[in-house]
Amino acid sequence: MAGVAGGGGGGGSNDFQWCFSQVKGAIDEDVAEADIISTVEFNYSGDLLATGDKGGRVVIFQREQESKSRPHSRGEYNVYSTFQSHEPEFDYLKSLEIEEKINKIRWLPQQNAAHFLLSTNDKTIKLWKISERDKRAEGYNLKDEDGRLRDPFRITALRVPILKPMDLMVEASPRRIFANAHTYHINSISVNSDHETYLSADDLRINLWHLEITDRSFNIVDIKPANMEELTEVITAAEFHPHHCNVFVYSSSKGTIRLCDMRSSALCDRHSKFFEEPEDPSSRSFFSEIISSISDVKFSHSGRYMMTRDYLSVKVWDLNMENRPVETYQVHEYLRSKLCSLYENDCIFDKFECCWNGSDSAIMTGSYNNFFRMFDRSTRRDVTLEASRESSKPRAVLKPRKVCTGGKRKKDEISVDSLDFNKKILHTAWHPMENIIAVAATNNLYIFQDKIN
Repeated sequence: MAGVAGGGGGGGSNDFQWCFSQVKGAIDEDVAEADIISTVEFNYSGDLLATGDKGGRVVIFQREQESKSRPHSRGEYNVYSTFQSHEPEFDYLKSLEIEEKINKIRWLPQQNAAHFLLSTNDKTIKLWKISERDKRAEGYNLKDEDGRLRDPFRITALRVPILKPMDLMVEASPRRIFANAHTYHINSISVNSDHETYLSADDLRINLWHLEITDRSFNIVDIKPANMEELTEVITAAEFHPHHCNVFVYSSSKGTIRLCDMRSSALCDRHSKFFEEPEDPSSRSFFSEIISSISDVKFSHSGRYMMTRDYLSVKVWDLNMENRPVETYQVHEYLRSKLCSLYENDCIFDKFECCWNGSDSAIMTGSYNNFFRMFDRSTRRDVTLEASRESSKPRAVLKPRKVCTGGKRKKDEISVDSLDFNKKILHTAWHPMENIIAVAATNNLYIFQDKIN
């Protein structure tokens, strides 16, 4: 797959430019809290794209087939199904409100005509089936066409029901509900490569579920101390290995990653590998521990590497080397001098996600001011792009953005002091096989693709 270099970048023949494809969502200045997108996920083929929001809704977009009448549409994504996944609840025992916000969506590999996905809020995971219906049965013996039961004594002949065509209907139905297994807020779900089990992680525990069994799960990690006053770290993310069904990793608020092998013991309290980068004592500050907390961990598609995102950087680790990452990319180093004000406005606790492209040659993650960053692993080049309505004309090429940290500001640069910290790109997704990316900016979903000359 081509590199990440954006428009205007000279150099190698594998450079390409990103251009605008679509934007979904209202343009209103006043954004309703419920409409803010909280997760984005392509399915395994990339033909479906799901988003979850703070209002508990899941919206699924389907890629249109390219038509001869519109050869340049290149398969746009249009709404396929919308459904309410979670409702707000109240825990009467603890006097706590449970938000309906969708924390994560994970697709299951497609086995038949229907699609399945897992969605979770803070406490409850649901397995949804999304299926199509374009035929309906008519000519029942025991009920009329309008559904009312007929008097059995008036039935004088038997009819054979027939299937009649009807307008296509996409139905979403909850097939399983996995509840009451988490005391703390769920931050991750990950489907295993055996396609039968999945894990769910909260602040202190990780549970293993079977997709067919809802009334019990196995606790595979428990870091809760006997005395909660001794608590020093929490689990921030967890994921299964893409090929080895016995291996998973979880990251912590202390900036460490533990790799566990379920073959070694039922309770994975002792990790098999421990990934940690030694801290540079000269750069230690009051904020060191906060900014070292890992907000996301993702295995590469190959399973050889994993990527972690902390507040200021993205790191790529080789699973065979635990003492330091093999690659480190600075996302917004210019914010290091602003950590004090970012602490005061709580932005320092924002949880940015990261994602790989289909061939593991490039990575993407978000920043502030609706900027998002891409890094090419082979050339070590990077680019900053912006998701904005200004460049949302069809096929408009995205111009690389630059942030000026001090001194004289050039014409195209934006000053670090004028960045909008309310506009943040926390959730992004990369098509598993093509250069198509989905970027969630507050209540809008932007879709960009590479420019075909």
